[in-house]
Amino acid sequence: MLIDRITLAEDRLQSGGLVVDAALADRLSAAVDVQEETAGAGRYKGTLAVVYNPRMVRAHLDGLSVPYVDTQAPKGLLVPLAGSAGLDAAWREALGTGRDETLSPFVTANSPGYSAYSDWLELSPEAGALGARRGILAELSGVDGAWQVTVSTVTAAGTERVGTTPYASSLEVAVDRMVALLDENWKEVSVIRSGERTPATASVRYTSLAEWNTLRGALARSPLISEFRIEAIARDGALVAFSYAGDPPRLQNDLLQRGVSLSENEMGWIVRSAVSPSGEP
Repeated sequence: MLIDRITLAEDRLQSGGLVVDAALADRLSAAVDVQEETAGAGRYKGTLAVVYNPRMVRAHLDGLSVPYVDTQAPKGLLVPLAGSAGLDAAWREALGTGRDETLSPFVTANSPGYSAYSDWLELSPEAGALGARRGILAELSGVDGAWQVTVSTVTAAGTERVGTTPYASSLEVAVDRMVALLDENWKEVSVIRSGERTPATASVRYTSLAEWNTLRGALARSPLISEFRIEAIARDGALVAFSYAGDPPRLQNDLLQRGVSLSENEMGWIVRSAVSPSGEP
């Protein structure tokens, strides 16, 4: 269910539970399509695909004061890790080429030689080529019928452990539980419970139009940032203003996940790329 996907269980519980009846489901949906239709032997089967109206979903949750996340995490370069070559191949096959439809989209790494100690410097060439802004280490352990996945994220700031999934009966289930863990983690770091916002300005440093567009897009898409606007712009820098929720460390962490470094000097906040050589101070 979409509402479960974009909200945290603790917030749904605090609201008294989010019951969706037929009338509400009809109000929240924009269209319904039937896919994978089959008919025969007096039976008809099909899969219903529901397209939700984002404006109505937001209005419903806002009316109940239930916080939610409505932006995806930055795409990750997912590195399959396992204890043997045979298991590594099976794990890679179960993961497939990646996922776009989840809250935490990823593309599976192709390059061999990565390890649990691979840092952003090692991952960034392939990540950049595939449009990923962070690394995801997915280390499989266990035996047939009892698989677990330990997940960590890798950015220019270092490696951060996300957690370990519950036991899974198959590799396919292990993938689903890994995705659920990543999605839950993204909700926990992105959901905004306070309506308070702090105004801020920052100088953006870049060396090309492409880098500026990337930095501007990352700032504008952050769920913590609102009222983003450009105050001044030049060939190699810009002055931007915005309001942000939470505290500065939380904002810094969110932007790092998007490949953006937010630092401070005597002149104020400085925004640079955290994934390209030109982003180094």
